[in-house]
Amino acid sequence: MSATRLLVLGVVRMRGEAHGYQVRQDLLMWAADRWANVKQGSIYHALKKLTAEELLEEVHTEESGLGPDRVVYRITPQGEGDFFYLMSKGLGEGDSGPAMFNAALPFITALERKTVLFLLKSRIRQAEGQMATTQHLMDTTIAEKPGDIGKPAHIREMFRYWNASVEGVVEWLRDLVKRLEDGEYEFADENPAAFGAPPVR
Repeated sequence: MSATRLLVLGVVRMRGEAHGYQVRQDLLMWAADRWANVKQGSIYHALKKLTAEELLEEVHTEESGLGPDRVVYRITPQGEGDFFYLMSKGLGEGDSGPAMFNAALPFITALERKTVLFLLKSRIRQAEGQMATTQHLMDTTIAEKPGDIGKPAHIREMFRYWNASVEGVVEWLRDLVKRLEDGEYEFADENPAAFGAPPVR
């Protein structure tokens, strides 16, 4: 739910005001149904749940020639707080999972540049620690020769695969950090109208 929660809050925030169909169209364009398992029903469920929790508010309804009237939503101040909390978790905590990280990426410019850099560098440090742990497991738990106590030698391929996967992510993260440090993209502290600006009240 957290990835869907972040995506729905982020899209409503980005648009200023939005109804469910607009949120759904944006997320389909980003292929969120593939990498975050966001389904049409989960979007509307999230809108209702976030409204019940006072993180979104209903602004008005729009007539639709294709079906029932559409409820238009806007993020609340409490929703802003939840949005930034989920962004911090999604970008900075490696154990939040790939869906949360992917959900946070479209909205990075809603944060200050230095905040994004801090969170990404924290994620890199966590990944490096994970690689060191995996290497230690490979070095200390593989049997030296057949029949010895420990994991069979071929099991090290599993550890190598884990580390290769993480190494690829770390390489990409380091490249992203360098590009952001070099000034790529515009962030909220540089342009108040950056992608993901909050609604004007």
